[in-house]
Amino acid sequence: MKTRPPKAERLALGLIAAAVCQAVAAQEAQEAPEKSTPRLPQVTVTAPKEARTVATPAEPQDLPALRAATSDTASLLRDVPGVSLYGAGGVSSLPVIHGLADDRLRIKLDGMDLMAACPNHMNPPLSYIDPSNVGSMQVYAGIVPVSVGGDAIGGAIIVDPPPPVFAAPGTGSLTTGQAGTHYRSNGDAAGANLRATYATETFNITYAGSIAQSDNYKAGGDFKNYDATGRPGHTLARDEVGSTAYETRNHELGVAWRGSGQLVEAKLGFQDVPYQLYPNQRMDMLDNTQHRINLRYLGQFDWGALEARAYHEKVDHYMDFGDDKRYWYGSASGGAVPFTGYPCSPIGSTCAAGMPMYTQSKNTGASLKASIDMGPRDLLRVGGELQNYRLDDWWPPSGGGMWPNTFWNINDGKRDRIGLFGEWERQIDAQWMALVGARYEHVKTDAGNVQGYNMMYSTTAFNTSDRSRSDDNWNLAAIARYTPDTTRSVEFGYAFKTRSPNLYERYSWSSMGMAAGMNNFVGDGNGYFGNPNLQHEMAHTFSATFDLHAADREWEFKATPYYSRVNNFIDAVQWSAMGNAPATMPLRNQFVVLRYANQSARLYGLDLSGKMPLAKTDFGRFGLLGLLNYTNGKNRDTGDHLYNIMPLNAKLTLTHQYDSWSSGLELQMVKRKSQVSDVRNELQTPGYALFNLRSSYRWKNVRVDFGIENLFDKLYYQPLGGAYLGQGTTMSMNKEKAGTTLWGTGVPGMGRSIYAGLTVDF
Repeated sequence: MKTRPPKAERLALGLIAAAVCQAVAAQEAQEAPEKSTPRLPQVTVTAPKEARTVATPAEPQDLPALRAATSDTASLLRDVPGVSLYGAGGVSSLPVIHGLADDRLRIKLDGMDLMAACPNHMNPPLSYIDPSNVGSMQVYAGIVPVSVGGDAIGGAIIVDPPPPVFAAPGTGSLTTGQAGTHYRSNGDAAGANLRATYATETFNITYAGSIAQSDNYKAGGDFKNYDATGRPGHTLARDEVGSTAYETRNHELGVAWRGSGQLVEAKLGFQDVPYQLYPNQRMDMLDNTQHRINLRYLGQFDWGALEARAYHEKVDHYMDFGDDKRYWYGSASGGAVPFTGYPCSPIGSTCAAGMPMYTQSKNTGASLKASIDMGPRDLLRVGGELQNYRLDDWWPPSGGGMWPNTFWNINDGKRDRIGLFGEWERQIDAQWMALVGARYEHVKTDAGNVQGYNMMYSTTAFNTSDRSRSDDNWNLAAIARYTPDTTRSVEFGYAFKTRSPNLYERYSWSSMGMAAGMNNFVGDGNGYFGNPNLQHEMAHTFSATFDLHAADREWEFKATPYYSRVNNFIDAVQWSAMGNAPATMPLRNQFVVLRYANQSARLYGLDLSGKMPLAKTDFGRFGLLGLLNYTNGKNRDTGDHLYNIMPLNAKLTLTHQYDSWSSGLELQMVKRKSQVSDVRNELQTPGYALFNLRSSYRWKNVRVDFGIENLFDKLYYQPLGGAYLGQGTTMSMNKEKAGTTLWGTGVPGMGRSIYAGLTVDF
């Protein structure tokens, strides 16, 4: 279990105290209006919302209520139809849309295309914004317009912080903000957040900051038969999920100017993650810092709107073994067989101190978009964007087999992308709307020479090969909407989408078990290495959404069937390091080494969602919310199932609203996962049902949220949680537990957790 640093704890307590003091002060002001200064009106400036739009994104229904229960921004999407989550670190889960995840999705954070800079993708885009700083989230789960998506074959997620606010004309200046704090019992998780703004009619300066911490969480029961961690004198209870602790700090300072239909914004962001441990990876994040600058211009003109953006991001990432995993290796520490490694010296061929791994990336991007009114029925969108990405991934020598050289996983990795798009939207008549668009992108990748720890690692084939690759990618989208009346509509379309491989898929090079085991995006415990000859993925997607609802949307029902066929789908084949070729006899019931390979895949499924009122009584209004998701994914070449496909799942929520109270009792049901990826030896998971209870109360400028997750403390395993590697000798593949494999245990979900959150607007 991780112990919180005193400095961070003092900062957390300070912010929490500030939030509570602000709540008291704000409430006193509310109770004594004759002594208070009148609250000035404010003006919020956002990008123009076009009255006509064909492709309709989904949005989370109640962000404030969702924030109190999580510090993981991606999990705010858990109730959006078609969305599920890969398990990862406590603030870094990976969203999945219709079976496609990670780099296969277009994820934009405040207009920026951020990329994970880690061989385990521990720092995905949504990990760089705290839930408290999320102003809006949009999910395009079906057909993605080319103006929204590129360099992806799945859906798109657009996340933005709150827009800048300005003082209303004639009111002088404006001071406003929000402070909040939360606590969750399971893992002893706590955090605080602050947002403060000073603005005039034309100028805005805003600071947003947050901290969050948690120790390991506990499952709903014992899920393992051992307690050793690999550290002398340190054990974990058998219901404690090792390597689930985290601490994260986020800061952002923004300024904005407006005038005559123009808006200019400049933001500086900084994230510091002292640690984020991973229960399904062999390594842990022990430091991650991100510095970013984001510039934006938005102009309104008689002919339409123009938006320009430029950004730069620098990430420094460090991994090693956290407190719950063995640190000392080598024959002098006891060898690979003991569950616990003892300190040894000197560092050398018989003694290894951890396995330090460093990644540094630089990401520079720019975009220019114009929306042009072509008449009362027609809108034209055109634009272009570019991105230059640089990546270095190196592992300094630490002794044992990791000696005496620095291991270069990726050296001078480059991924440059430039794209252009055009999109036409037309209101054909009162009932029909249509959109067509095309996007062209050129993606170029390359990487420099590499080296291993020693002569055991052969680099000749990689270093003598031509590694430069160029892809010409096309994206097409055609969408139509038919609305016969105020209670029915259908939206349907087709998309052709293309994605080029990322740098790790192409240029990670070692097939040796220990090195390959450190390259893994999906948390299945296996080892992966790249293939410079990978082709770009190409997906043909058909989707439709049938929407039935009351004229006032008091009740509604939506159904979205979809089908995708993916050519050159990047899957994997088991690899024989001895023969340097695909394995002729697949290994079962253990962790394996795989190489990325182009194959063919298809996915189809159905999303259902709806709501309805039940009763209006003297005790409030009662209603029902429902959600059901089904996805089926298969490799068309091998007949194998695709990895990490969420089984059939559903949610049913009984809602209650009375005055300022809002509550819900949720039943979450997940079917047994039996359709698994055989090539990866993916684990099956049992079906389960969970109950969650949530409530919130709003009183003037104070909001309180509280609830109980997993009400009956059920032991269950996350279908997309991967393999449990939260403790033990994790560097030694299939020898993680005193010389035997840890394969066969999934990552359990969190047991009962009581949470509460306080938010104060001022």
